[in-house]
Amino acid sequence: MLADSDVGSVITAGQSGVGWGYRLLGLQILLIPVLYIVQELTVRLGIFTGRGHGELVRTLLGPVWAWIMLAGLAIATIGALLTELSGVAGVGELYGLPRIASLPLAALGLFAVALTGFYRRVERVAIAIGLFELAFFFVAWAARPDIHELVSGSLDIAYGDKGYLYLAAANIGSVVTPWMIFYQQSAVADKKLLPEHYAVARCDTAIGAVITQLVMCAVTIACAATLRGEHLALNSVGDMSKALTPFLGSGPGRIVFSAGILGAGMVAAIVSSLAFAWGLGEVTGYRHMFAEHPSRSFLALYFAVIAAAAIVVALWPNLVSLNIVVQVMNAFMLPIILGVLITLALIALPETHRPRGFYLCIVVGVCGLTAAAGLCAGLWGLAG
Repeated sequence: MLADSDVGSVITAGQSGVGWGYRLLGLQILLIPVLYIVQELTVRLGIFTGRGHGELVRTLLGPVWAWIMLAGLAIATIGALLTELSGVAGVGELYGLPRIASLPLAALGLFAVALTGFYRRVERVAIAIGLFELAFFFVAWAARPDIHELVSGSLDIAYGDKGYLYLAAANIGSVVTPWMIFYQQSAVADKKLLPEHYAVARCDTAIGAVITQLVMCAVTIACAATLRGEHLALNSVGDMSKALTPFLGSGPGRIVFSAGILGAGMVAAIVSSLAFAWGLGEVTGYRHMFAEHPSRSFLALYFAVIAAAAIVVALWPNLVSLNIVVQVMNAFMLPIILGVLITLALIALPETHRPRGFYLCIVVGVCGLTAAAGLCAGLWGLAG
């Protein structure tokens, strides 16, 4: 849940509130069932097949599709690292620390996690810090937004505005990502969850999906209520910390924002990297070797990707725009990602656990509409 509401998601939600008030809030609510449906399919596949996403694709759809999916995962993972490192750079700039100083420290931290294998220890610490992100719930409540304005704004959709549609595509791409699908299915399989755990796992997934999107809603409301301007835009990651200032004070507001961003960014960096390690191992037939016992070649690739991401973040002038670009890129991959996921559910699951009848229509309809909306909105927005 915390990895899904990562730096890129929070910045996208903040940009939505600053530029468009509550007009993208309705989309966040609509994405709750989408997120649950997608993640619930990965839980089913992980429990009832006992295999990760990459392994299932390679076994049932062939190596070509497996490598296509792995390529998409690699692109999404690089994008995730870009957004998480941009969060670190933004927090550093908030305290007057230049990117050339903060980014090497962040990269070294990720290198250390990979070399030592202390994923779970670091994850627990990062989760604890990242929970400061929940401070946006307090701000959204304390700002006392006008309920009538909030409801009417969330129903006011700017269909004809290309900037609005581009940001809508970014919101969709920030919620449903390739690495999320790979990670959850592989994690479920790796935990060796059994059919008797299915009900609890579904409940766990539903709670996570709801909280994830409520965080996005809270960020949107907080930024809309405190920073909103007519089609204004965030100029830096640190600008979002100003939403906390009226209620927490300047100093505490910056500290809480910084902790939330750094914690969420670290969790997402670990999760997306682990998803890529699992995916690479499954597609190549070495299962989880890359995650549990990283080879020198994998570590070299991992270090090169982080170094390249750090260089891009260091040179990119506007970190907010970088985050939005990454989320739109994720939206462009949804037709293939969701299409393959549904195909696996229909051919890999035991017949009694496959989506059927009315629910299958819902799954296909919701995933199809989401993929089409993300793709069309992103293309139309780029055309502008």
